[in-house]
Amino acid sequence: MTQDTLHHFVPNASPPPPSAMYSHAVQADGWLYVTGQLPTDPDDPTAELRDGIEAQAQLCFENLRRIVDHAGYSLDDTLFVRIYLSDYDNDFAAFNRVYVEHFNNPQKLPSRTTVGVTRLGRKALVEIDLVCFNPKHK
Repeated sequence: MTQDTLHHFVPNASPPPPSAMYSHAVQADGWLYVTGQLPTDPDDPTAELRDGIEAQAQLCFENLRRIVDHAGYSLDDTLFVRIYLSDYDNDFAAFNRVYVEHFNNPQKLPSRTTVGVTRLGRKALVEIDLVCFNPKHK
């Protein structure tokens, strides 16, 4: 049985409001597709970005967690992660130090793609999107 598609717009108290025409996440048949998150401070979306890849990555994960939690999922439900790094060669290892804080169970690691890009919005060092699945949401 197919359920209706749910579009999640997380309250302003959580991640920053969308800056374009999109949902924070879309849920259908147990799947949750989460829009890429920049290291934007949800309490002050116009504030300067934090310095360094580790601080920015940590804030991206905090924003992702807020969206996933709002939809009734957890990061443990993550099946796929896509990471965009604006300085792949210099930031890959440091990013991974933060990544393993959030995905560290070798028996349940999500699939992952990491891409080097020439530029991200707000001149961020990192952006992360993910896909979750939980059968209780079917």
